[in-house]
Amino acid sequence: MPENLLTRRDFLKLGGGTAAAAAAAQFIPPRATQAARIIASRDPHGDGYVPTTCEMCVWRCGVRARVSEDRVVKLEGNPEHPHSKGRLCARGQSGLMNTYDPDRVLTPLVRVGKRGEGLFRKASWDEALDITAKNMLKIKEKYGPEAMVFSTTHCLSQTQFENLLYGFGSPNYGTQRSLCFNAMIVANSMTFGMEEPARDYSQVQYILLTGRNLMEAISTSETSDLTDAIARGVKVVYLDPRFTKTASKAAEWCAIRPGTDLAFHLALINVIISEGRYNHEFVANYTVGFESLAEAVTAYTPEWAASITGVEAEVIRRVALEFSDAGPYALAHNGWRTSNFINSFATERAIAILNTLVGNWGVTMFPAAGEEGGALGKPPQPPYPRISALRLDGVPWKFPFVPLKLGIFQQLRDGILEGQPYQARGWFIARQNPILSLPDRQRSLEAFGKMDFIAVMDIFLNDSAWFADVVLPEASYLERYDPVITVGNRIWLRQPVIEPQGDVRSALWIYKALGERLGLGDYFQYEDEEDYIRQQIAPLGISFEELKLRGYAEMPESEPEIHRWPTPSGKIEIYSSTLEAGKFDPIPKWQEPPQPKPGMFYLLTGKVGQHTQFGTQNNLLLHKYEDVPRLWMNPVAAQTLGLQDWDLVEATSEVGSVKVQLKMTEAIRPDCVYMAPGYGHLSKGLRTAYGVGASSSVLHATTVDPISGGQALTQTFVSVKKA
Repeated sequence: MPENLLTRRDFLKLGGGTAAAAAAAQFIPPRATQAARIIASRDPHGDGYVPTTCEMCVWRCGVRARVSEDRVVKLEGNPEHPHSKGRLCARGQSGLMNTYDPDRVLTPLVRVGKRGEGLFRKASWDEALDITAKNMLKIKEKYGPEAMVFSTTHCLSQTQFENLLYGFGSPNYGTQRSLCFNAMIVANSMTFGMEEPARDYSQVQYILLTGRNLMEAISTSETSDLTDAIARGVKVVYLDPRFTKTASKAAEWCAIRPGTDLAFHLALINVIISEGRYNHEFVANYTVGFESLAEAVTAYTPEWAASITGVEAEVIRRVALEFSDAGPYALAHNGWRTSNFINSFATERAIAILNTLVGNWGVTMFPAAGEEGGALGKPPQPPYPRISALRLDGVPWKFPFVPLKLGIFQQLRDGILEGQPYQARGWFIARQNPILSLPDRQRSLEAFGKMDFIAVMDIFLNDSAWFADVVLPEASYLERYDPVITVGNRIWLRQPVIEPQGDVRSALWIYKALGERLGLGDYFQYEDEEDYIRQQIAPLGISFEELKLRGYAEMPESEPEIHRWPTPSGKIEIYSSTLEAGKFDPIPKWQEPPQPKPGMFYLLTGKVGQHTQFGTQNNLLLHKYEDVPRLWMNPVAAQTLGLQDWDLVEATSEVGSVKVQLKMTEAIRPDCVYMAPGYGHLSKGLRTAYGVGASSSVLHATTVDPISGGQALTQTFVSVKKA
């Protein structure tokens, strides 16, 4: 066997093998970078802190890396940052282990066996990038640039990723958002003209949460805001078929039938309008379409909704009265992971309208603040080439209301499989794991099988990298610079505080090096990562050294116009003429969701507090303190099937089957089962996560909302039997 050939068993020796595992067990932290040693604020004992920005989720809290005896020994929340407020969640606390994980890929890899065999060899960066560029250019020359698919998660280097995508000339952009919150974003855009209004809990008196499990969410600052609100006596009403940690903190939990949240909110609107409890002045001055709404909801009484939702009519009516009594100090949260049912888009519209009726704009809801920072500079670049090819996901030619930057990831995968409107041949994936995250995993594997070439950029050999031709190892967030981000009236810096492990590189470096090989150098006009940031902050007149020392810099303050909405009418659009022109309901209308047949269950999914979607299950520190991932089932349903707690059961949907242990709990409706996402990894390169739990993606059928493009995850039904 050639010296540089890696097998499933020994490829991890790239990270030092036994030495790396021993280091992980003893948790000896890596050395601080030279830059960190220079800028750290030291005390007489040599201890100090280096500010940076977390990336254990997309919330990007401020972090202070504690340096002791020339090593980074702990991560703490930056008290100056509005997201962390001096605290970090479990994921943030574990970030050092994520960087120093013995399973990390520490050198470029090139596949030498069949896809999925786990056979790779070491490669230099020059060789790995040359192979990647050669294959991408070969596909472009033979089939056109549209035959290359590019996909990534939302990240600080996304602008440079997009330069690679659009500079190359491909329209095919895959993001995770259709698996999460497309319904919420498109509904808000149709109503308010913005993706997501900002929320302020400082004055709130009444909160309605629809499946928004904030106590286990990644938006940690909002979690703390909710906690503070509850502590001062704010009433929280929580709708969810499952008793989550948020339900345990709420004043009232409504175990609503899945897919019927729309009926619940339509009934609230009915009561508030029919009894004249809405904010007449706000509605008259700042909305369009109220009269049409009032007429449309006359049949949606609490009694009507009770028979659909399983929530008593008296409860629905009381919630409507309490919510309207709070007036502008009420808040109906629009949720985040709203990819549940086809009718989730209409539900999100109803939530937006409910907020509008009580006139809470400017009190608990505000215009969204942009994160891009208009005052920042950027490297010069030419315009993108004209792209005439249709997108594989049907945006916008089949789905006109889905923003291009969101797309429909599951539809993109299916476009690859169907070869329509053309056949894709290559896939460049950055910080993403479509094999594990997309519904119907077997179809994703088949889509990978249609690729002539796959390149994956990540810090681990995740499930998608396991099937790649080339793996480009990115530096972890504690080892690299990223473009600065604007939060509030400050810009925040991510900077390296730890020496890079092995031969890894930042995304800014990788995109530039690959772009130059593709003939796209004009889109990457920066010498290195520091030069990129210097160009960003040049208009602000601050020094890079000052930014590194403090971790942030002040931005010019600007006050948004409260009563201005970038909609066609310039007002909040209760009645959407845009939707009407697209032949969709201009006002939310009841849509009966599909129901499971007798003997079948709704398959629920949702967050757990210690993990971020599909990306942290291999973290040794988080894994140590997590429960065994099991299938939740109500005891009534389990006893009917002759099942007991901890039984190994087989759950089967129309597209797949998994075996998993059973958890009997009264914290879920009898017609539902629940699986935590992010388990059932295929990659044997993830030694901590491999073999743990089962993948809900194996079970999820692909169902797409025709308006928002959101994936209707809960429209998957399963049977359960003893394995």
